[in-house]
Amino acid sequence: MFIRIILFCLLLLPALGLQAQEKDTITISDSLVKVERDASFPGGINGWAKFLRANLNASVPVNQGAPAGRYTVEIQFIVDREGNATDFKALTAWGYGMEEEVIRVLKKTGPWIPAHQGGRTVKAFRKQPVTFLTRLDDVDITTTTPNTLYSGIDNTVSIVASNIKPEDLTVTVSKNATIEGVGNGRYNVKVLDTKERVVFTIKDSKKNKIAGQYSIEVKAVPEPAK
Repeated sequence: MFIRIILFCLLLLPALGLQAQEKDTITISDSLVKVERDASFPGGINGWAKFLRANLNASVPVNQGAPAGRYTVEIQFIVDREGNATDFKALTAWGYGMEEEVIRVLKKTGPWIPAHQGGRTVKAFRKQPVTFLTRLDDVDITTTTPNTLYSGIDNTVSIVASNIKPEDLTVTVSKNATIEGVGNGRYNVKVLDTKERVVFTIKDSKKNKIAGQYSIEVKAVPEPAK
């Protein structure tokens, strides 16, 4: 099996105004309040990206045998009034050494720009996501929503393996899902359990050889927009 690292996504949230995360909170007199200005990494997104490229080992999930796929690791920590980062806690548990690697790198950071509240610096919590993205050589897996399957519904998944003839391509999924081929490299996948990612095993049945495994995150079906 050959896995190629193609990207790790570097994000600073929510300091850059992205909406995917809740606003950080701070502790003042043992009560939680909103932060007026979040703790941030010196140099912003460009400085953070440069720091991660220099320090993060993006090969960790591959080296530890993780199936190909997209994994967003999220670490919570505290930035104190002097900008020191402490009290690191993993909020995800993808394993394969990813959470440990991000914490290791975060511990190497120098002073952050501390959060501000009421015109003064304050101690603040921060959530930091880092996304590892790897893919299988010669296998393309496409979902309607990139890198996502939804529970309780039929998900259309397209799989093309350039080194396997279509008639020899066999695809199975982990126990928390079912799969049914509908032709032309397309499959209907239904997720039965949202607690785990769905792992696809791609096999050349003629050669009795596994081409690789691919892991896709599971989410609840989004509610209709009001």
